[in-house]
Amino acid sequence: MRVLVVGDRFIPAEYYVDALAEVGGACAGAVRSVDWSGTKEGQHAAQQIMEWHGPEAVTVPGEIVDAVGEAEVLAVHFAPVPREVLRAAPQLRAVCVARAGLENVDVAAATARAVAVVPVFGRNATAVAELAVGLMLAEARDIARADASVKAGGWRKDFGDPGREIGGSAVGLIGLGQVGRVFAERMRGFGARLLAYDPYVPDDVMARYGVRRAGDLDSVFRESDVVQLFARLGPDTERFIGARHFALMKPTAYFVNTARSRLVDTDALYEALVNRRIAGAGLDVHDEEPLPSDSPWRGLDNVTITTHYAGDTTTTTLRSARLVAEAVAELAATGRCTAAVNARELGWV
Repeated sequence: MRVLVVGDRFIPAEYYVDALAEVGGACAGAVRSVDWSGTKEGQHAAQQIMEWHGPEAVTVPGEIVDAVGEAEVLAVHFAPVPREVLRAAPQLRAVCVARAGLENVDVAAATARAVAVVPVFGRNATAVAELAVGLMLAEARDIARADASVKAGGWRKDFGDPGREIGGSAVGLIGLGQVGRVFAERMRGFGARLLAYDPYVPDDVMARYGVRRAGDLDSVFRESDVVQLFARLGPDTERFIGARHFALMKPTAYFVNTARSRLVDTDALYEALVNRRIAGAGLDVHDEEPLPSDSPWRGLDNVTITTHYAGDTTTTTLRSARLVAEAVAELAATGRCTAAVNARELGWV
């Protein structure tokens, strides 16, 4: 199996090469690597463009076009895989992507060329879940605001209201997929009451994670002291959280988003925060990244903002490369990858 690994500033090529050697999915001599050129900031900016507009909206990576040649498998993370890359690889059988999102791959063009597109799932579930816990605590106890005060020469203790404890509170989860389940496990020691809205998860799974099923989405917003958003972005969920939902929340409640910004009507969230309709928010994802220097979000005193790094840990990076290697091994052993998003079109299921 001839594999071309594309390293970027987030996951180095050698991580995939080492994982492939360990898993045994390809012989070492059949693995080549190339680096997607550019800075980490530039690659992140390109990824943001692709999330909105797809891989054809950014510069075609000439270094990948030149290198892909006789590859049967292309392993990437954020690097774009537009039509030109696919055309340059006549023997390509699969594009394995080291993340769940596939915005950087032209899936339709790949399918038309009978090329499997294979995401990996669960690679950053623990990292995202743990940051979700951290953002919740930061808001409830004003951690970031106290730290900023001290570093600015102050000693702030008045944040409007006393801090709140998570123990005994109601924490609502929108989505109980892999991140939501890890989050529920991490919450066991807090003594919080968990409820979740996820119509795709059966009752026995809810019970296994100590979560009560919410009858509908409104119930999560109405009953929770903290709302955690873990849903996946799709046609049915884009901007599906809006002003009506924030109006249902308790004025003492917090909203945390470590999933995707486009799940939320961010103008409605901003209004809820600036008017103190809700107590605060913890946000790792934003419509514009990085936030412009004059962004009104920078002036809010009831938001903890992080820089879309929820899944960016050493553990996640190594796990991502290994999951790609396991997908390559499956393809080599069976001739197919069960996780391919276009498996049906390829006649694999």
